[in-house]
Amino acid sequence: MNWETHLLCVAVSVSEVESLYELFKKLSASIVKDGFISKEELHFALFGNSNKRNLFVDRIFDLFDVNRNEHIEFSEFIRSLSVFHPRTPEAVKIKYAFKLYDLRRTGYIEHEELKEMVLAILVESDLTLSDEVVETIVDKTFVEADPKGDGRIDLEEWKEYVEKNPSLLKNMTLPYLMNIFDVNIETFPEKSWRVPEADITNYFNFGNALCYIAQSKVEIALD
Repeated sequence: MNWETHLLCVAVSVSEVESLYELFKKLSASIVKDGFISKEELHFALFGNSNKRNLFVDRIFDLFDVNRNEHIEFSEFIRSLSVFHPRTPEAVKIKYAFKLYDLRRTGYIEHEELKEMVLAILVESDLTLSDEVVETIVDKTFVEADPKGDGRIDLEEWKEYVEKNPSLLKNMTLPYLMNIFDVNIETFPEKSWRVPEADITNYFNFGNALCYIAQSKVEIALD
């Protein structure tokens, strides 16, 4: 069982999963009603504009899209969203943040990757800095975060750096997720997962573990 699945099955109740499914349906139908969340729909949900591009959001989409088929399925959505829950352990957030900065999926954060993320954050914040200042920021970060001095930041170095600079995890927590489940699911007109002939695994299959709905809790059945 991977850490995302374990986290989800331990922390999320049945009503929470059902509420997230309703949220997923709304997002996946915001542009094209096909049962999947596209990159354009994710941008539309965050910015109200499917044409606006943001590197951070693009990276979030790439990490949510575990199957790498250019859309987010419900199982991918709920597993990945759990990372941003306020109750999620910091160690999990550190690992996920590392993946966000590892743009080329090499297992390291390299100089150009960090620079790209810094520039993206500046654009999103409507800030403009000279290239010289940006380079200074990146170089200073590498002096602190790359004690091995090999020009790249590995996961262990990243963990040590984040522990000294916890503000780096600010974007890894979405406080509203604590309240997103305050919904009366009995008011929903459609509950397709509750139809007798429905295959429950179409809605609640999370990769290496299968989370079955039973008596208001999520039980874990290992493969």
